Amino acid sequence: MLTDEMPLGDATFRALADKTRRDILQMLRDGPLTSGEIASRCASSWPTVSRHLAVLREGGLVISERRGQEIVYELDTTVFQDLVQHLMEWRQRRRRRRAHRPARQQEA
Repeated sequence: MLTDEMPLGDATFRALADKTRRDILQMLRDGPLTSGEIASRCASSWPTVSRHLAVLREGGLVISERRGQEIVYELDTTVFQDLVQHLMEWRQRRRRRRAHRPARQQEA
Protein backbone atom coordinates (compact mmCIF):
# COMPACT_ATOMS: atom_id res chain seq x y z
CA MET A 1 0.00 0.00 0.00
CA LEU A 2 1.42 3.39 -0.96
CA THR A 3 0.61 6.57 0.90
CA ASP A 4 1.83 10.15 0.86
CA GLU A 5 3.36 9.58 4.30
CA MET A 6 6.86 8.26 4.90
CA PRO A 7 6.76 4.42 4.90
CA LEU A 8 6.75 3.00 8.41
CA GLY A 9 10.18 1.41 7.97
CA ASP A 10 11.83 4.68 6.94
CA ALA A 11 10.11 6.66 9.68
CA THR A 12 11.03 4.01 12.23
CA PHE A 13 14.70 3.97 11.24
CA ARG A 14 14.73 7.77 11.23
CA ALA A 15 13.33 7.78 14.77
CA LEU A 16 15.91 5.26 15.96
CA ALA A 17 18.81 7.16 14.38
CA ASP A 18 19.03 9.74 17.17
CA LYS A 19 20.54 8.98 20.60
CA THR A 20 18.13 11.26 22.47
CA ARG A 21 15.17 9.42 20.96
CA ARG A 22 16.73 6.07 21.88
CA ASP A 23 17.18 7.41 25.43
CA ILE A 24 13.49 8.36 25.55
CA LEU A 25 12.55 4.84 24.42
CA GLN A 26 14.75 3.48 27.21
CA MET A 27 12.89 5.67 29.73
CA LEU A 28 9.56 4.31 28.52
CA ARG A 29 10.60 0.68 28.98
CA ASP A 30 9.54 0.89 32.62
CA GLY A 31 6.10 2.22 31.75
CA PRO A 32 4.21 5.28 30.51
CA LEU A 33 5.47 8.78 31.29
CA THR A 34 4.02 12.23 30.76
CA SER A 35 5.74 14.57 28.36
CA GLY A 36 6.75 16.69 31.35
CA GLU A 37 8.38 13.72 33.07
CA ILE A 38 10.29 12.89 29.92
CA ALA A 39 11.40 16.49 29.43
CA SER A 40 12.60 16.73 33.03
CA ARG A 41 14.94 13.78 32.42
CA CYS A 42 16.43 15.21 29.21
CA ALA A 43 19.14 17.82 28.88
CA SER A 44 17.39 19.31 25.84
CA SER A 45 14.92 22.19 25.83
CA TRP A 46 11.17 21.50 25.96
CA PRO A 47 10.62 22.30 22.24
CA THR A 48 13.43 19.90 21.29
CA VAL A 49 12.00 17.11 23.45
CA SER A 50 8.57 17.77 21.99
CA ARG A 51 9.98 17.37 18.46
CA HIS A 52 11.74 14.14 19.46
CA LEU A 53 8.44 12.78 20.80
CA ALA A 54 6.70 13.72 17.54
CA VAL A 55 9.36 11.86 15.50
CA LEU A 56 8.95 8.80 17.74
CA ARG A 57 5.17 8.96 17.22
CA GLU A 58 5.59 9.29 13.44
CA GLY A 59 7.90 6.27 13.52
CA GLY A 60 5.24 4.25 15.29
CA LEU A 61 7.50 3.64 18.28
CA VAL A 62 5.33 5.38 20.87
CA ILE A 63 1.67 6.09 21.32
CA SER A 64 0.34 9.12 23.11
CA GLU A 65 -2.87 9.83 24.97
CA ARG A 66 -4.10 13.15 26.29
CA ARG A 67 -5.24 12.92 29.91
CA GLY A 68 -6.57 16.30 30.93
CA GLN A 69 -3.70 18.78 30.67
CA GLU A 70 -1.05 16.06 30.24
CA ILE A 71 0.03 13.89 27.35
CA VAL A 72 1.12 10.40 28.37
CA TYR A 73 3.54 8.45 26.17
CA GLU A 74 4.16 4.72 26.11
CA LEU A 75 6.01 2.26 23.90
CA ASP A 76 4.17 0.70 20.99
CA THR A 77 5.78 -2.73 20.90
CA THR A 78 3.97 -3.88 17.74
CA VAL A 79 6.27 -1.79 15.56
CA PHE A 80 9.27 -3.58 17.04
CA GLN A 81 7.81 -6.88 15.87
CA ASP A 82 7.36 -5.42 12.39
CA LEU A 83 10.91 -4.06 12.46
CA VAL A 84 12.38 -7.44 13.41
CA GLN A 85 10.40 -9.09 10.60
CA HIS A 86 11.70 -6.48 8.14
CA LEU A 87 15.30 -7.08 9.22
CA MET A 88 14.91 -10.85 9.01
CA GLU A 89 13.52 -10.61 5.47
CA TRP A 90 16.38 -8.31 4.48
CA ARG A 91 18.88 -10.79 5.89
CA GLN A 92 17.26 -13.74 4.10
CA ARG A 93 17.36 -11.91 0.76
CA ARG A 94 21.01 -11.08 1.31
CA ARG A 95 21.84 -14.71 2.08
CA ARG A 96 20.04 -15.89 -1.08
CA ARG A 97 22.02 -13.42 -3.20
CA ARG A 98 25.29 -14.60 -1.68
CA ALA A 99 24.39 -18.24 -2.34
CA HIS A 100 23.87 -17.48 -6.05
CA ARG A 101 27.14 -15.56 -6.50
CA PRO A 102 30.12 -17.44 -7.94
CA ALA A 103 32.83 -18.11 -5.38
CA ARG A 104 35.69 -15.64 -5.59
CA GLN A 105 39.07 -17.09 -6.26
CA GLN A 106 41.70 -16.12 -3.77
CA GLU A 107 45.01 -14.95 -5.11
CA ALA A 108 48.12 -16.55 -3.72
